[in-house]
Amino acid sequence: MNSTRPLLRRSELATPATNDRMFAKAAASNADLVFLDLEDAVAPAFREEARGKAVHALNDYDWGSTARAVRVNDIGTKWAHGDIIEIVTGARENLDTIIVPKVTSGRDVWWVDVLLTQLETNLGLTKQIRLEVLIEDVAGVAHAEEIATASPRLDALIFGAGDLSVSQRARVDTNFKPRGGYPGDFWHYARMQVLTAARIAGILAIDAPYPDFKDTEGYAEDAGNAAALGFNGKWAIHPAQIDIANRVYSPTEEEITRARRNIEAYRDAESRGLGATSVDGQLVDAAHVKLAEAVLAQVPAE
Repeated sequence: MNSTRPLLRRSELATPATNDRMFAKAAASNADLVFLDLEDAVAPAFREEARGKAVHALNDYDWGSTARAVRVNDIGTKWAHGDIIEIVTGARENLDTIIVPKVTSGRDVWWVDVLLTQLETNLGLTKQIRLEVLIEDVAGVAHAEEIATASPRLDALIFGAGDLSVSQRARVDTNFKPRGGYPGDFWHYARMQVLTAARIAGILAIDAPYPDFKDTEGYAEDAGNAAALGFNGKWAIHPAQIDIANRVYSPTEEEITRARRNIEAYRDAESRGLGATSVDGQLVDAAHVKLAEAVLAQVPAE
C-alpha cells in the first residue's frame, strides 16, 4: 500500500460519471473513497462522453481527504484503453485510484499496470496511481491469489456479487440473495476466496454493494457479516449507506479500550518474563496482542 498507516476504505461510494448533479454531493460526502463510474452506471452510447465529465469532476471539485477514483470499463471492451489514457491524461495528480472490473487473471492487472507506468512516465507524474480490482467472475474467484499479488499498485480486492451471480448462473434476486431457501451464507465461499487472497497480498478486502439502498437495516447486517469475516469496507450505491459502512467497519469505543488494555497488560507481563497474562479473567497472549493491534490500526486518524 502507499502509506505506512493502513488505508481506510470503510465506504466506497459509487457515482455515475454522467450525472453532473451528483458530483458536488459525492465530493462533500464522508466516504473514504468515491469512484466515478464509466462502466455499468453509464449507457454504452455515452461511455466515451462520460470520460470528460469524470475529468471535470476530479479537477474542479474539492475532494478533501476523500480518495478520488474512476471505475473504467473492463479490459476486454473497446473502451478500456481510451478510458485509462483520457482519464489519466486529463486528471493527472487529481486521480488517486483506478478500479478495474471483471478481472479474471493476473495478466489483466499486468496490462493496466504497464499502461499506467507508461502514462506516468510520459506525463511526468510524481504520484503513482493506485489500483483496486473487482473479483466478479468465476475465473476471478479461482485466480484470486494470482490477481491479488499481480502488482504493487494494488490496494484492494473488491467482491462483486452481481456479475458473479451471472457468471456462476446463480438463482438470486435483484439484491443478490438466493431465491428460495439456502442453508447458510450463500456467498461465503466467494467472500473467503477474496478475503484470503487479499490477506496473502497484504491488501484490503472490500465487500459487494447492496442494491436495496432503502433497506438500511439489511445493509448494516450485510456489512456486519462481512466485517466479522475480516473485510475492511463495503461499497455504497447511495449516500445513505456511507455512515453505516463507516460505523460498521470502525472499531467501537469498547473494542478500542479493550485492545489498549490487552496490549498494556501483555507488555507489563512481558517485562516480568511472562509470555501471557489475563484481563478480566480472559487469557491474553501474543495472538491477542496482534488482534488488538489490528483493531487499533482501523481507528480513523483525528
